[in-house]
Amino acid sequence: MKLVRLLLAFVAIAALPRPALAWGEYGHKTVASIAWAYLTPKAKAGVTRLLKAESQVATPECPLKSIEDASYWPDCIRGMGDRFSYSYPWHYQNVHVCKDFDAKANCPDGNCVSAQIARHAKLIANDKVPDREKLMSLAWLVHFVGDMHQPLHAGDAADRGGNSVRAAYGLIAPERMNLHRIWDTELAERSLSEPPGDVPGLLSQITPELAAQWQQGGVSDWHRDGWEVSGRLAYGKLAGVNICEAKPTARVMVDEAYIAATREAVREQAKRGGVRLAKMINEAFQ
Repeated sequence: MKLVRLLLAFVAIAALPRPALAWGEYGHKTVASIAWAYLTPKAKAGVTRLLKAESQVATPECPLKSIEDASYWPDCIRGMGDRFSYSYPWHYQNVHVCKDFDAKANCPDGNCVSAQIARHAKLIANDKVPDREKLMSLAWLVHFVGDMHQPLHAGDAADRGGNSVRAAYGLIAPERMNLHRIWDTELAERSLSEPPGDVPGLLSQITPELAAQWQQGGVSDWHRDGWEVSGRLAYGKLAGVNICEAKPTARVMVDEAYIAATREAVREQAKRGGVRLAKMINEAFQ
């Protein structure tokens, strides 16, 4: 009987959509590809020039040959230990979804995603900064705009961006699986790889009017968008859970109903992130 149960579990897992890449890679590269389509010729030339400084950065394990590579570089270098450990807090800025939005919350000494987006955009635009430093700033900027548009990097319920919420994705429920990981991997890969959620499909859905609308405002406004999606969908669509009343003690279920309710928001956040990133890069190279 034990063997039969194991075989059934394997079949169930194999039947589910498998994450080829994470938001940390698949989602980030999707945002970067969308941004590239909206860059001006001058900005594309500037990015291409900076990418030629790849060897100066000296991270051969983590390439910087394209804007898509740059989008994943800040996650890739985490494996290099102390050299870049100072950057760990830069990837998120979680504002409690059960409280009023505060763009300045949880950003000690500028060590949060919104402050670092603004900082690195300025460095790219500064003619006195050498290309080696500008290339790293480009990678930080591309990645952090993507991070800000992953809702559980923008809002949470004092649970480390959902990392403390145990969760199951269908029948997949390893002990360490949590809500944040599912938004980073399984949910993101499924939403952003199934047409029309792939890059060509997403680009075809962005009208000039939508692009202009999404590029309005600034970083704090964009942060608020992710925070709002976090409360309304990432937590709000969990069956039987009111995150503002009590944290779930049992493992929550991310089932087909949850996926259907959140899929379009994941896709829209990727589209928003891409056109907003393009705006920032275009401004840096103008």
